[in-house]
Amino acid sequence: MSETNGGCRRLANKVALITGAGSGIGRATTDLFAHEGARLVLFDVNPESLERAARDARAIGAEVATETGDVAQDADVQRAVNTAVERFGRLDVLVANAGIIPLLDVLEATPDDWDRVMAVDGRGMFLSCKYAIAAMLETGGGSIVCLSSISGLAGQKRQAVYGPAKFVASGLTKHLAIEWADRGIRINAVAPGTINTERVQQLVAEPGGPDYLVAMEQAHPMQRIGQPAEVAQAILFLASDDASFISGVVLPVDGGYMAQ
Repeated sequence: MSETNGGCRRLANKVALITGAGSGIGRATTDLFAHEGARLVLFDVNPESLERAARDARAIGAEVATETGDVAQDADVQRAVNTAVERFGRLDVLVANAGIIPLLDVLEATPDDWDRVMAVDGRGMFLSCKYAIAAMLETGGGSIVCLSSISGLAGQKRQAVYGPAKFVASGLTKHLAIEWADRGIRINAVAPGTINTERVQQLVAEPGGPDYLVAMEQAHPMQRIGQPAEVAQAILFLASDDASFISGVVLPVDGGYMAQ
């Protein structure tokens, strides 16, 4: 197992709920948190990818519970939080990661596209934070890391529905950080640039996708897109006690994109 900070795993005995845990950044975070000693509740809409993530986390040595569900559904999110409390006695960390990423301009997007993205990326994050905070208040505090995006900090082409939903993530992070700072709950976010997730890999088969990927590689000053594990490291830092005096931050993990 990975050991840091003089041999201490950074999430030893902490209970962490990760939404969207089966793939992409969520899966990389699951693997890293397992190495860092967390007891895990993994939540995903896809039961097959969820079970693979759980199996591999258990192989690392983590205690793992799973819940299949949709973060846009109130009862599903409540159930996941309740599982953490009932199985492990508490909830210390939430990684509100679940999201969908359509590549649409405002003329291509339909009202249904808007509603679905806002349901998952907006409402889902609101519900995840809401029920996690309620659980954390029972045990004296905790840490939440929301997944925003560079699209939640600045405008981009063909992000007419995804970008505004990620502005929700950035705004929710800041407002909740102020609301609960005096109750021992820290809320931060990471804002990844373009990351080599399964979803981004699918873009090569979509209209305009290959050109978009080439443009995004060139737009990042490091001249490459990022890897899920690189974002997971930032999530781990913000979730851990290493960031004990940090709240309300939206941290770009973007190869220098937002510095331009």
